[in-house]
Amino acid sequence: MARFCVCLAPTTRQARSHVEAMGAAGTGRAAVDVAGADLGLIAGEPGRAEGPFTAYGLTAVGEVTLHNRPALLSALHAEGTPVPARCSDGELLLHCWARLGDAGVALAEGMFVLAVLDGTDLILIRDHVGARTLFYARAEGAWAASTSLRALRRWPALGTSMNLSAVRSFLTFAYLPGEETLLTGVREVLPGRVLRLAQDGTVTEAVHWEPREHIAQPVPQDPTEHVLALRALLERATADRLPEAEPAAVLLSGGIDSSLVTALAAKLHSHPVHTYSISFGDELPNELGYSGLVAAHCHTRHRVLDVSGKTVASRLAEAAALLDSPVGDPLTVPNLLLAEAVAADGASVVLNGEGGDPVFGGPKNLPMLVQEMHREPGALWDEDRATAYLRSYRKCWTDLPTLLTAQTLDALRDAPRPQRFVEPYLTPGADSPHRMGHLLNQLLHCNLRTKGAHHILTKVERLTASQGIEGRAPLFDRRVVDHAFATPPTYKLRGSAEKWILKEAVRDLLPDTVVDRPKSGMRVPVQQWLTGPLRDLGNDLLLSRQSTGRGLFRPDTVRTWMKGEGMLLPRQGGKLWLVLTLELWLRSYAL
Repeated sequence: MARFCVCLAPTTRQARSHVEAMGAAGTGRAAVDVAGADLGLIAGEPGRAEGPFTAYGLTAVGEVTLHNRPALLSALHAEGTPVPARCSDGELLLHCWARLGDAGVALAEGMFVLAVLDGTDLILIRDHVGARTLFYARAEGAWAASTSLRALRRWPALGTSMNLSAVRSFLTFAYLPGEETLLTGVREVLPGRVLRLAQDGTVTEAVHWEPREHIAQPVPQDPTEHVLALRALLERATADRLPEAEPAAVLLSGGIDSSLVTALAAKLHSHPVHTYSISFGDELPNELGYSGLVAAHCHTRHRVLDVSGKTVASRLAEAAALLDSPVGDPLTVPNLLLAEAVAADGASVVLNGEGGDPVFGGPKNLPMLVQEMHREPGALWDEDRATAYLRSYRKCWTDLPTLLTAQTLDALRDAPRPQRFVEPYLTPGADSPHRMGHLLNQLLHCNLRTKGAHHILTKVERLTASQGIEGRAPLFDRRVVDHAFATPPTYKLRGSAEKWILKEAVRDLLPDTVVDRPKSGMRVPVQQWLTGPLRDLGNDLLLSRQSTGRGLFRPDTVRTWMKGEGMLLPRQGGKLWLVLTLELWLRSYAL
């Protein structure tokens, strides 16, 4: 396993020095014949980095998994481009970029980041939805990029420190929703983008893919055509992601999204299907009845992993350190344990049902739809759409004045507002490339480009990669997403039924009990953990000299929250969980 770093500097010697400082030393380095550039693989960090490889005078390194190789080979063949028969996915993507440009990258379907040395420029390419991440920074007249945020943290020339603006963003969203990272001077390449970094420091961004709203008018009364088209795309997306010559593994929660992936895998795969669920104990509401029903219906080999608060406490720091950016999701440790179980069973790929809500309209959009329905512009209580969206997250945004210290609040006084991450989608201008006409599609577009790319996919990729397996999400398939935004919103949210068209597309594969059940979500006992097995850990970390010396949080507020008092309702445990997660992540990066 490895990740990569690449550097473009005034001289080759400087580039080599920077790459070695970031951790690609010894056997991790590979000589490249590009003046002023160097690259290397960072051994020991979980990832699938390969390279260097060359094509048409370009040199590249990447972490690339493609799901539609035949389509790409056909497109290159039509251009008269010879491609080595046994080329890797990274080499194939480089050929697509070299010969077809943005259109060649847009044609690709998969999980990929690619760094290309093109003369005096460094080109950074990220996949459509953000399944893999790539970071970049500039220091001492040099550009550096890496799939490892730790590599850029180690770069002495950058001398990075904690980014206070990103701290506020994390506490607002429970993840970092855009380009910013928790390291000053380090930015994340956005999904669907191609960045060209020039030696003179200029940056040019191109979009190779962005969802577009293409709804035929008038809307047909009969949805059958849309339903059948979606079913075909779901089958194709699942089939493309199934492993070859081994059983399929699926993470099965019991909700409609993971259940339909399980059913499609069982229908399409010629090998057995293994499913995995988690339990937090019989005393809590859970979905094990539904996941067990689906497993029996689809004839899978099913395992249920029991996750105790004691285990979470012992593994939380490890899980936090595996993430390039913190994710305030209490399922990180359970997800890590599931990845370990899948790897222990010998699988190399695990499918999941992530993507149903941000693509097809889950229930978390309802507060915003209700807000819009009853909004009174100009009223004293009225909020703009972006502010209402932040409030709907119900994280720590409204608590920041009492949670953050006076010095932190003062330092953030002139920092850009967190609303900037969602305004392009929720309040786009008439000529905005993000513009969608229907509010539901605006919300879904926002969810896809923020939570989808920077929380859901990032968490899955990092935790599964740590165990040497790939987590693949058929519902995030580009073609499925394109179809969703060409589907009339009334087919997605039909009366009181969320994700209606998704359910209809697979109704014949699953029991009606599963298809028509209301979404309940995974009930995670955060509050019980924080007052039980995690109580001592929380006190030791959040009230320690190291934490208070950082000057971020008011100790009196933290003490009050640790006692379960103060303005914690609603979501008492969730807010404290964010603070604890952030503290563990900052420690893992020595910030």
